[in-house]
Amino acid sequence: MIANVTVITDNLDYLLWGRAAQGEPGGVLLSLLMTFGAAALAFPGGVLLACCAWRFRGWPRRALFLWAEIIRGIPLIFVIFWLWFLLPWLTGTDLPGAVTVTLALAWFTSASVMYSTLAALGALPDGQYEAALSSGFSSVQTLRLVLLPQALRNALPSYVGLLVALLKDTSLAFIVNVPELTTVAGQVNNRVQVYPAALFIFTGLVYYLLCSALEFAVKRHQRRYSLPAN
Repeated sequence: MIANVTVITDNLDYLLWGRAAQGEPGGVLLSLLMTFGAAALAFPGGVLLACCAWRFRGWPRRALFLWAEIIRGIPLIFVIFWLWFLLPWLTGTDLPGAVTVTLALAWFTSASVMYSTLAALGALPDGQYEAALSSGFSSVQTLRLVLLPQALRNALPSYVGLLVALLKDTSLAFIVNVPELTTVAGQVNNRVQVYPAALFIFTGLVYYLLCSALEFAVKRHQRRYSLPAN
């Protein structure tokens, strides 16, 4: 039992930070960097796509729905593979693996963000839109100032779930050997080849703690700003 713990403590720095001191972050640090990097692209992008789908009916909306259905119908691991080989061909240069995976995560998640935001917009009473127009607001002003703030607040629980899923999905980066937490745990296991159960139980526990902390932080932020004014 002591040896099981020792294999974790002896490699704890590598599991948490990778080779960050040499300018190559890995482990938990890289998982978090990819999560927040992908979220910074996916959430604003998905909200913008939802606004376009809400504002422009007809073929633009159908095109966005088709794109989102295709993306959501493909396993994420395929999206990572496609971008891994496609982006160097398009850009003419080799991108860092972590950047490629972050872009794949953002692209994949933005489709779900679009659907969640559009559903929140559709759930608002129609009278609000009509009242805003009769008050002199344009359609864009009504969306930006009246409808979207309410929709974002109502969709927050869905966003939390997507963010937690995004964090867990970073583990798929192991397939292209990006040194996030799952990858470095596998590297340590291949090196010591003694206590795989201890390493991967520890890895699963870290993911659980990270996801729980992330959910707690967002919900606490939501409660703080939803308290009624005295």
